[in-house]
Amino acid sequence: MEPAARARAAIEAAGLTFEVTEHGPVRSLAEAAAARGLTPDRVLKTIVVRRAEDDFLFVLVPGGRAISWPKLRGLLEVNRLCMPSADEAQRVTGYVRGTITPFGSFRALPVIADTAIPGGAVSVGGGAHGVAFTIDADELIASLCARTADVTDPE
Repeated sequence: MEPAARARAAIEAAGLTFEVTEHGPVRSLAEAAAARGLTPDRVLKTIVVRRAEDDFLFVLVPGGRAISWPKLRGLLEVNRLCMPSADEAQRVTGYVRGTITPFGSFRALPVIADTAIPGGAVSVGGGAHGVAFTIDADELIASLCARTADVTDPE
């Protein structure tokens, strides 16, 4: 199954109310937000983080923010974290970087959602370039059983 179809099947199977947005190439967060009819802080990045050998998690980061590695390490009570290579992230999730979504990943990974994610409509990747799902933030976080924590800083 194609990655975007796998992502859509997974979000549908979760029973969530969502909208699919398809748009052409974008070169910035501002362009992605405009294409999706949202403000930049409502465009969420799904970042794969490696905690240890073969131990990964997703971190949902609102636009305009970046992972604070000291905060994330403290939350997870580890001394070291890193982002896997693009190839490794694709092997774990089935998605190329820039299209990663927590829905339909090859492996079910724990999710941390940053506390700066605004309430209401947010957008997450849809498994392919130019494909996104718009969904209520609270429903998204609940459906993923995400742990909510302050793990980002402004970019």
